[in-house]
Amino acid sequence: MTSLCGTQIALSTDDRCGSFCWGRKSLTNNPSRQSDPLNNSLKLVPETPTQTIDRYFASIGWKPFAFQRTVWRSYRDGYSGLLHSATGTGKTLGVWMGPILKWLQENPDRSKWNPKRSPPVRVLWITPLRALAGDTEKSLRAPLDALGLPWTLESRTGDSKQSAKQRQLKKLPTALVTTPESLSLMLTHEKLLAQLSQLECVIVDEWHELLGTKRGIQTELALSRLRSLNPDLRIWGVSATLGNLAQACQALMGDTPADRVKVVEGHKNKKIKVESIIPEKMDRFPWSGHLGTKMVPQVVQLLESVQSALVFTNTRSQTEIWYQHLLKQKPEWAGQIAIHHGSLDMSVRRWVEDGLRAGKLRAVVCTSSLDLGVDFTAVDLVVQIGSPKGAARLLQRAGRSGHQPDATSRLVFVPTNAIELIELAAAQDAIRSGRLEARPMLDKPLDVLAQHVVTIAIGGGFTQDALLEEVRMAHAYQSLTDPEWQWVLDFVVRGGESLEAYPDYHRVEVVDERFQVTQRRTITNHRMNIGTIVADASMQVKYLKGKTLGSAEESFLSKLKPGNKFLFAGRLVELVRVKDNAAYVRRAKGKPDTVPRWMGARMPLSSELSDGLRRRIEQASEGTFVGREMKSLKPLLELQAEWSTLPRSDELLMEKVKTRGGHHVFLYPFEGRLVHEGLAALFAYRMSQRRTQTFSIGCNDHGIVLQSPTPIEVEQAVTAGVFATGDLVEEILKSMNSTEMAKRQFRQIARVAGLIHPGLPGRRKSAGHLQASSNLFFDVFCQYDPNNMLLEQSRREVLEQQLESSRMRLALQRIQASRILLNEPKRVTPLAFGLLVDKLRERVSSETLADRIRRMQADLELAAGKP
Repeated sequence: MTSLCGTQIALSTDDRCGSFCWGRKSLTNNPSRQSDPLNNSLKLVPETPTQTIDRYFASIGWKPFAFQRTVWRSYRDGYSGLLHSATGTGKTLGVWMGPILKWLQENPDRSKWNPKRSPPVRVLWITPLRALAGDTEKSLRAPLDALGLPWTLESRTGDSKQSAKQRQLKKLPTALVTTPESLSLMLTHEKLLAQLSQLECVIVDEWHELLGTKRGIQTELALSRLRSLNPDLRIWGVSATLGNLAQACQALMGDTPADRVKVVEGHKNKKIKVESIIPEKMDRFPWSGHLGTKMVPQVVQLLESVQSALVFTNTRSQTEIWYQHLLKQKPEWAGQIAIHHGSLDMSVRRWVEDGLRAGKLRAVVCTSSLDLGVDFTAVDLVVQIGSPKGAARLLQRAGRSGHQPDATSRLVFVPTNAIELIELAAAQDAIRSGRLEARPMLDKPLDVLAQHVVTIAIGGGFTQDALLEEVRMAHAYQSLTDPEWQWVLDFVVRGGESLEAYPDYHRVEVVDERFQVTQRRTITNHRMNIGTIVADASMQVKYLKGKTLGSAEESFLSKLKPGNKFLFAGRLVELVRVKDNAAYVRRAKGKPDTVPRWMGARMPLSSELSDGLRRRIEQASEGTFVGREMKSLKPLLELQAEWSTLPRSDELLMEKVKTRGGHHVFLYPFEGRLVHEGLAALFAYRMSQRRTQTFSIGCNDHGIVLQSPTPIEVEQAVTAGVFATGDLVEEILKSMNSTEMAKRQFRQIARVAGLIHPGLPGRRKSAGHLQASSNLFFDVFCQYDPNNMLLEQSRREVLEQQLESSRMRLALQRIQASRILLNEPKRVTPLAFGLLVDKLRERVSSETLADRIRRMQADLELAAGKP
């Protein structure tokens, strides 16, 4: 079949081809013996490169898959492409052996191989995380050593030693493992361009993780630069769990002709076993987090039955909490279980990864920091705490166990909320039918482009027309207009309309129509702050004697007082003092006063899971409960139907309930928290325009609640068009504090575009300083340069990334076409209870929240009677 990105080849899981000979593990030149029919004797025949590769696979007990051979042939024939296959099915060797085979064919005479004179740089391997570089390098080195190739293989990331980087500036290794940021940094060194022009291939690993992010856009621009240096460059991507494969290929390939690109699909349906832990007693009135750590005993029992497991949580805070609860339940597991997340010191993370690889750890509680790439064959179980909010993410994490082509991946789901069991059922439906989430694409972010323009100006300079042609080779910038391009050039040359009077923002100079950077300070600042990852300012957390545990955000640490205890890196520590941008701590005993909260991105419920959730609820409304998860929820859903109703997919349920807290309207679009936040603000705004009324709002992944001290005329609001899509963007901006949201988004844009600098290592600026600087730029641009394109970008990113306005519009269109069910139950229903609890969290009460919730649940259970 064909795709928008060239030829697409689909291969079944069991389709394998080609012959190979089982041989010795020593892979030196080993000619095979063939019978000579003329003299009936044996003669030696040189071994072909393909036979050499086959023998390597045989030595490790494998046989090449058909999809791997297809990639090798395509590479040999000069194609670029995208390899899409399930996690743990041999993708790395699928792309890595292509360049190796080609070199073997070009250099058949082993006697001429000289390990002291390695070939020049041929392959660049881009990994999305620098933490993966070491493991990737080990995986790539294994066949090089076994085959005795005279290649050099090294890494270049932010963790690399300075001496190694300086050596690489003189001569790059034959193959280099790097990150998007380090690749961009290499492009600032003009002396490397001649070597990079010799590149034969760039391999982008885990492309699905970069796609749709600014790091992915940064990669696209770097690839365009490399293609301009060598038009014959081959580009191969490696990916899994992608729903928009054709778009992913287009983004990676840019303007590469479609007839020179292939999409190769390998193992799409790896054997996966997904189970769930069902609570012994299912609450009919669930609320967010009500299960949570109550499930620790069941998880401990599960971990006792396996050799090694990964326990995934959705946040770093949850990771710290679950690690402590597991250790409290089983103190004898100290040293056998560990914790892993992105804020821990690199030495801690490496110790954990080495322990997993060696099979020494029973379990590791982790976040998405272990989602990718690292091959832990010892792991035989994955535990997922809470809903992963997407089928693709569930599939990706399941693949961390059974990380071999023919092994079964096993995942056990632990709900933190009863309703999450419906999400799991919906995710299983999506996986079975192959409906994985599409990664949203970004359209020409100008902050990333401005950074790239300065990068190229430092790395030898450019002419205006030549770089424009190169930039438009990147898929994200194919529609870049001439005015937008001129604005970016003006911005980096003279700071734009409002910063012309400030020399610090004149970063690029034009000399004889060539754009270049000559100021040493500009070059240093740019190289020290290159990249698109923007996080809140953080401080190192250290013991008094100097050992570093990791980092926590300044916004959290600044609220602590000396003596406060908190969980960090799996330990209970006490803050001693904050000095020189570091928080010094010592070990503590007792109970923690708090747990760090990191400002990570919230995981929205995917549109595919939203659809599946509505379908599962519709089945329940018809009395159909398929699967253990849905059967366990039968009492809850039947009570919902008895007190109100269960909506079908083409219906929207609205409930009016009066409590002692006021008048409430509950709506259940099942579109995810981010969409619901925007819809709730929009509905409150539209209703308040009709009649002066005060609203407080709340939402979760499943519904919305509007609360008011006076009755809410929801029927009239529906008739008046509260669900209309007209003037949607304008009303969204009016209904929310869009200016403040745009200011927050602008901080990231200003950092990427080079307007503000976090400072040099060891002299990082405080979060307050950076915030004040970005706010000042925002206000100046609004007043004196209202057409500044970075302002427009910040508003667009707020709408699309924070408010998901496109999904809001689709949700409103669906609601308009649906039948509205307006019920007035006598009391709060099971679906409404979680929303009501979320509202209670905002209040100050003499009762603890848990006690208040238990009393409310008891009253409602009494009213409901026995299930």
